[in-house]
This record gives sequence, C-alpha cells and structure tokens, in this order.
Amino acid sequence: MTDPVAKLPSELDQLPDRDPEETAEWAASLDAVTKAAGPHRAAYLMRRSLQHAEGAGIALPKLLESDYVNTIPTSAEPAFDGDLEMESKITAWNRWNAAAMVTRGARYGVGGHIATFASAAWLYETGFNHFFRGKEGDGSGDQLYIQGHASPGIYARAFLDGRLSEQQLDNFRQESGGDGLPSYPHPRRLPWLWEFPTVSMGLGPLSAIYQARFNRYLANRKIKDTSNSHVWAFLGDGEMDEPESTAALALAAREQLDNLTFVINCNLQRLDGPVRANFRVVQELEGAFRGAGWNVVKTLWGSAWDELFQLDTTGALVRRLREVPDAQFQTYATRDVAYIREHFFGAEPALAELAKLLSDAKIAECFYSSRGGHEARKVYAAYRAALAHKGAPTVILAQTVKGYTLGKGFESKNANHQMKKLSIDEFKGMRELLGLPIPDSAFEDGLVPYGHPGADSPEVRYLQERRAALGGPAPARRVHAVALPQPEERAFQALYKGSGKQEMATTMAFVRLVKDLMRDKETGKRWVPIVPDEARTFGMESLFPSAGIYSPMGQTYEPVDRDQLMYYKEAKDGQILNEGITEAGAMADFIAASTSYATHGETMIPFYIFYSMFGWQRTGDQMWQLADQLGKGFIVGATAGRTTLTGEGLQHADGHSHLIASTNPASLNYDPAFAYEIAVIVKDGLRRMYGPDAENVFYYLTVYNEPKQQPAMPEGVEEGIVKGLYRFKEGTPAAADAPRLQLIGSGTAIHWALEAQELLAADWGVTADVWSATSWGELRRDALESDEALLRGEERVPYVTQALSGAPGPVLAVSDWMRAVPDSISQWVEQDWSSLGTDGFGLSDTREGARRHFGVDARSVAVAALAQLARRGEIPASKVKEAREKYGM
Repeated sequence: MTDPVAKLPSELDQLPDRDPEETAEWAASLDAVTKAAGPHRAAYLMRRSLQHAEGAGIALPKLLESDYVNTIPTSAEPAFDGDLEMESKITAWNRWNAAAMVTRGARYGVGGHIATFASAAWLYETGFNHFFRGKEGDGSGDQLYIQGHASPGIYARAFLDGRLSEQQLDNFRQESGGDGLPSYPHPRRLPWLWEFPTVSMGLGPLSAIYQARFNRYLANRKIKDTSNSHVWAFLGDGEMDEPESTAALALAAREQLDNLTFVINCNLQRLDGPVRANFRVVQELEGAFRGAGWNVVKTLWGSAWDELFQLDTTGALVRRLREVPDAQFQTYATRDVAYIREHFFGAEPALAELAKLLSDAKIAECFYSSRGGHEARKVYAAYRAALAHKGAPTVILAQTVKGYTLGKGFESKNANHQMKKLSIDEFKGMRELLGLPIPDSAFEDGLVPYGHPGADSPEVRYLQERRAALGGPAPARRVHAVALPQPEERAFQALYKGSGKQEMATTMAFVRLVKDLMRDKETGKRWVPIVPDEARTFGMESLFPSAGIYSPMGQTYEPVDRDQLMYYKEAKDGQILNEGITEAGAMADFIAASTSYATHGETMIPFYIFYSMFGWQRTGDQMWQLADQLGKGFIVGATAGRTTLTGEGLQHADGHSHLIASTNPASLNYDPAFAYEIAVIVKDGLRRMYGPDAENVFYYLTVYNEPKQQPAMPEGVEEGIVKGLYRFKEGTPAAADAPRLQLIGSGTAIHWALEAQELLAADWGVTADVWSATSWGELRRDALESDEALLRGEERVPYVTQALSGAPGPVLAVSDWMRAVPDSISQWVEQDWSSLGTDGFGLSDTREGARRHFGVDARSVAVAALAQLARRGEIPASKVKEAREKYGM
C-alpha cells in the first residue's frame, strides 16, 4: 500500500544527515505547531526562522514571494526630509495642469493620456523633490527613464518651474508649428528636456539596465567617474509583459548594478483592462525579480491601512489580501462599502469580526484611495531603501489607483487609458479635492484654465530650491560638444592599397580597420566594440587579448585557451562588450555608448557588428530608439546579403535590411563592395558624426563574408564613394558601333557585374561600364532633397542624375538585395532602367546555386543585359535566346 504522506525525493536526500534524530525533532515540532495553531502559524514560524537565519549570515535560498504587505513597516520609515504640505500643493498644481493640458488638446482631436500620471504623481514628485540629481552638480547627474504615458505630468512640472510656457502646453501634440510639445519623451523633438525615448514599451527597462551597466563601464575604464549617477526607470506593471522588459534582469543582478532602480507603477491596469485579472501581478513581479537576484521593496498600502493591520491579530487580513485577484481588488475601488464588507471581509469569520470595528469612512478610505504609491512618506522610504541597498539593483513595486484624483468617472475604470478629457464639472470636483484656488469665473469661456501660483510664490520657490540643491532642473538633456580629432591617415592607408593577390572579405577589412583605429593615441580608447557572441564569426578574436572583454568581475578563472595567441581575456577595464546571444542587449549597449556625448559629456565611438539578418529585422524598433535618442556610431551588418552565406538557409539569408534601414531618416546606409570603400566611408563618418560640425546621424554598413582580392583605390573616387555612386571600370568597346550599357552593382554583386562585363564583351561584342553603388540610400536621400528644393523654387539636379548623365545605353542594376532597394533610385535615372535582385525567401545552397536560383549570377546578369538591349532594338532578340541556351538558363 502506498504511503499517503510519502514525499518525492529532493536535493536534500542527497546530502548526509549527521544527526537524523535532531532532524526528526525539528519536523515533529513543526507538526505540533500545525496541529495546535494551524498551518498559517507554522508557516509564520518557518518564515521567521528563515529571516533570522539570513540576519545571522547563514546562507539559505531566499523565498521568492513575501506577504502582500509593505516591505518597510510604518514604524521603520525614515523621517521625511521636506515640507509635506508644500509638496502636496506642488503636486496638486501639477495634477491639475497635466489634466488641463490633455483636455484642452482634445478640442483639436490630438488626445493624450491623463490616468497614468494621475496614478504616479507622487512617484515622480518625491523623486524630483528629494532624489533625482541634476546635471549642474557634480558628475553627470541621474538618468531618468520616464514612463511615456506620464509625459503630461512632466510638462506640467516644467511649466510650474518656468521652463515651459502656457502657449507650449496648449501646443501639446501639435509640433508642426515649431513651438509644440511631443506626445511622449522624444529627445529628437525636444532635445533640451528629454534624454531617453521610452514609449515603445519594453525598451525603457532594457535600456535602463544597459545604461547603468555602461555607467560602470566608463568608470572601470577610467574614462569618467560615474559613481554619483543613478539610473531610475519608471515603468508600468502591464509593460512588464514585454519580453524586453525582463530580458536583462539577470545581467543587472549578476553585475551588481546597485546604481539602478526600477519603479513599477502597479495600478493593476493595462491599456484595456486588468494586468492579471485572475492573479496578482505584484506577487508575480516580486517572484521574477527576487529570482533574478534583485532587491525588492513593496510599497502597497497607505497609512490608512495601519489600523487594519494592527487589528489583524489572526493574520486573516494578510491571508485575504494574498488571495484576492487583481481584477476583484479593482472592483472594490469602484463599489460601495456594503459590497466590500460582504465580499472582502465576509470571506471568513475573523475578517467579519474585524470589519465590525471599522467605520464605513475608514473602509472607504482604505479601498478607494489609500495606496503606498499615493503617499509621499511611503515613496520616500522606498527610495531611501533603494539607494541604501548595495550589491544588487532594486525594484520598487508601488501600488496605486489609475486615474487617482480624477473622480469616480476615471478611477479604476477599465477604459480610463483611452479617456482623453474631463468635463467642467469634473474639473470643479477635482479642484475641491486638491484644494486649488481656481475661481468659477476662470471657466467662463468654456475651457478649463491652467493654474499657476505665481513665479515668486512659495510653491515655486520651494520647487526651485529643491532642484538647485539636487543639481539643477530635471529631466534635462545637456550636450557638451567636443569634436574628436581625426585619426591618423595611416590607419586608412592599408585598405586604400588593396590586398594584392591575397583574398579578403569586406567583413575582415572592416575589423582590421577598426583594430588599427583603436590603436590611435587620441581616439583609440573611445572606440566601443560591441558584438552579440559571434566575434569569432567576424574575425574579431584578435581583439580579445589586446583590448580585452569587459567584465566588472575581471577574469576569475583560467581560460581554456590561455596558451594560445588569441586567448579569451576578460578584464575589468576591457574595451569589448561581448554580450552573449542577445541582439537586443547589444543594441541597448550601442544606444548607451552612442549617446554618452550627451548623457555624460564623454564622446564614445561604438561599432556594433552582428549577423546581418538579426539587426534591422530583429531589433528595428531599437534602431528607431537610437535615432530618437540622437545616437551616433557604426552599425555593421556582417555576413550580409541573401546569397553570400552558404548553407544557412532561409532564416539567415538577409536580402531586405537595406530596405528596412531606408525608412529611418537618421541612418546613413552603405553597401560597400571593396575594402577601400569601407575606409573612405568610415573616415567620412568620423568627420560627420564627431567633427566640428557634428551631425546627429548613425552609419549602417553591410559587409560580406566572401573572400575576394581587394583592389587598390582608383584616383578621384572619394566623392562618389561618399555620395553613393562612381564608375569603377569603364568598358573597352569591341567596335565603334558596339552596343553599350551601364551595369551598377553594390556590395558583393560588383563581382557578378564585372564578370558579366567580360562575358558581354567576349561572347556578344557588347560594351558595359561597371559602376559601384556604395549607397542606394544616400542616392535616394539626395534625390528627395533635390525634389524638395524644386518645390522651393531652387534648381538642383540629383547626384545620381548628374553621375549617369550622358552615359550611353540602358542601365541594369544588380545587388544581393531585393529589387526594391536599387529600384528606389530609378525615377531619377534618365536612361532606361531595369534591375535584378534576390526577392523571395532564402534557401540553403552553394553561392553559385543560390545566385543562379535568384537570377543574379554573372550569366544571368549578361542575359538580362542582352534582353534590355533587345527591347531597345540594339541587338536581335535571337541573341537573347542564344545566350540563355549558351549559359544553361
């Protein structure tokens, strides 16, 4: 017969028990407590024992979940360092103006979000008044990742302290006139205020972790002391469902980033409804963060709950709070007290008895409004605890009510995220609740007025004094532009000369160039190589022993390849960020490094090299974040193209990244064919991004893993390389009247065009000139700018039109990309145009087989060229059929 209490084996069964009798006594004691006082008492004693053991320094695994109560009890809260009454007045004005701004904007249909800031106001105000360091003090100040939907509250505060005008508030979400405010944190749109774009949810928490990590990177490499910089990330509980939100939690704990605090506004609501309707998101988040190694501070209940917890002598209240799902708790906030008495306190006799001791007013206060996130003292205590904790990052789980102070029509309603305005009567009710001196006459024009106590009022003076003590206004973005000197020319010379008879892929050419540039005395230390765990794929292992791989722990082991020349070397001051298999993490690294010129006043030159397919396709949203944050640097799609990566197949065959990249206005996209082109492009990029007239752009280069002999740079081609097109090899006419055409190739396709040039001349007497298109994107950008100039009455001819002007015959373009990439410039080419590309899905095959499949190999190019000439009547159509048969098409 099976023992009904038999246990499954555990890891403890593998450990020797030196005193089984003592172990049995402990178990018997626990059984006795359970029998006499119940399982809840037994669980309490066990947890107390674990707490005591932890305090005594006994190493034990931590519990992943605590009770649904505040981590910091009221009795342990530190003294509040400020004037709470004054801060309440300031917060009230900011609440009012945030709601007024969005409501006034609704006249024009521009909308906005009210409920998020209403729930989180004290989370921000407490930080601004007591914690967030500005940029006018020592160091770089703190980095604030503001929750995107809370932006109206930040604008309201900037209005109160005189940084924004009433006119600007009235232009919220109306930017085209030049004096408006962007809907969310957008550094490119409001670069003096916003530092970090955050409303693409999930990217804020990921970026905050890597920003905190990059702060340590700068310090460990002795580039800047960032010890006084703290990263604060304000997030929504629903936002934590995004995979990027939790993707790097273990990294933050592993590297002991105690310079980082997440503040998660747990109002229990997503955009359309409850976050965890049938569960408890706070408890779930606590388990996830504790499991990852974070310090967790729960700030759930306001001071009105203190009396309830004191009356809870049986633990029934705590048990009930632990079992009520989020959606039900949200319902309590919208129902009458009788409902709460019946459905919450009526769950068990002990709670019903407790409820008899409570007035209706006390129950209403607790369930309608008293949340930890709505009380400055509670938030202050949590922030102090976060800064005091060392050795791990901290997450603060602050419970709030979404739409708090906006009235019963807003608070805790499922639809409140989409509600864009309050009525005049609702504003008057809000005025009474907040105690603001706004007369009824201010509403006579039918609009809600903005409120301001006056530039010299006690509220504004207090606000400004607080900010001055903390280092100036926040949030704020400051750029201390310091041009970097251009590297010595010799770093580029090696690529200018070509490789002679030696074959070299353009991926390797780029890596060699950067390796030489990292040796530059002036700027070498400012290069930040970033790679997602495929450095050896790209030939970067030679950088390991020389530059070192960054690790705040250094190297605590002896590497297995220590006796080899290019061994795996980690170092506390290592220069390479080798991120593991995380393209999103590598991009977050790149964003932090590429914007260090503004965040820290230290210009860095990041280059991020990745498997081409897993850049724009996988992390395209972060590329937009990079553009929005005005980042600079080199993004390199290695093993590019749809046919150069043999054998890998569909998921690795990239024929479309240039098309995606062309949608980003800040991205300058190049597809170089030769090593010398890479040198010219990188040199020009260093000038444009880091020179005296620095531009807020970044470079995207595609490089290939196909070894080829690299020619020396012809004379006079630098301008064409930078602008996107130049004639590489002019054809030699077989006869004076020989048919002629222009072949344009980019990247590795230049070699197919060159081979086709020979086939056309040898087999068909056709002359072809071969052009290198280093950038389809820059050719298109220039052409679009020329079109815009024409609308202004300026005569301007696109560069591509000029370059090809007078070139005889039709034009045939070919690349390892889908045809839409070269076709993007066709309307500005005066000659007849056609193109070849790699449209469709990739496949596994040899390079030759894949190119024949897509019809872009040299023979296919030759046949397409003949067909183009035949359509123009320059050769007989029979020649095309003959060529197909000859080349086995």
